[in-house]
Amino acid sequence: MGGMTTMLSATPALPVRNVPTAVAFYREKLGFGTVHEDGGFAVLRRDEVEIHLWEANSPGTPGAEPHLAGSASCRVKVTGLRGLYDELQAAGVIHPNGPLKSQDSGVDDFSALDADGNLIAFYEPSA
Repeated sequence: MGGMTTMLSATPALPVRNVPTAVAFYREKLGFGTVHEDGGFAVLRRDEVEIHLWEANSPGTPGAEPHLAGSASCRVKVTGLRGLYDELQAAGVIHPNGPLKSQDSGVDDFSALDADGNLIAFYEPSA
């Protein structure tokens, strides 16, 4: 075998019903910028985090069925969690069961929902 391989990061790819609508939501409510958007696929970025969105609205295409939209989740490690919580709470996207709290695992976290119902949890190590 060749040289050593090092995995550097993971990029969540979230299924959405309509990419342009989802891109607008991520931009306006979650503060992401658009890196690329074309033909049912988008790449969004905020600071060092990249999220991919793909359109799941083709009933006859295996793996792209509409029921997949809103079925995913991801976790995003951040600094300044409290400020982000306040920002997203003002945007009205905090999950009803996901307020900011300290977990036994040594992190503080909260959860938000995108327009399709995908769950995005934000966390940072507890102080």
